[in-house]
Amino acid sequence: MEAHEPWAPPVVLPDGAPVPDGMADAGTAPPADRVAELVAAGRPVLVTLAAEPGGAGGPDSGLLAAASVYAWLGVRGFRAPESQLPALRQVLDMVASIQGRRPPALTRRGLA
Repeated sequence: MEAHEPWAPPVVLPDGAPVPDGMADAGTAPPADRVAELVAAGRPVLVTLAAEPGGAGGPDSGLLAAASVYAWLGVRGFRAPESQLPALRQVLDMVASIQGRRPPALTRRGLA
């Protein structure tokens, strides 16, 4: 059985938080090809996500969809409005689980 590195969740920060040391700041809603270039360069990348103006206060589906694409590309840090952070964390965990990088939160064995 091969050894795996322990899974480290992405960094999730509120709007206005400083860029952590060592992270490349890709800016707000950068193009996917630019993000892919930064990730390929080997440094952890931070992306800032902006919520749609006039939202109903719940999770912003556009912001979460963009976050899932960035996470799939390998972005390791996200800044978003505080109201979006719980849903953002859930989306990032889902992407990591689909990619097989995150261990299951709960395992069950079914006996038939």
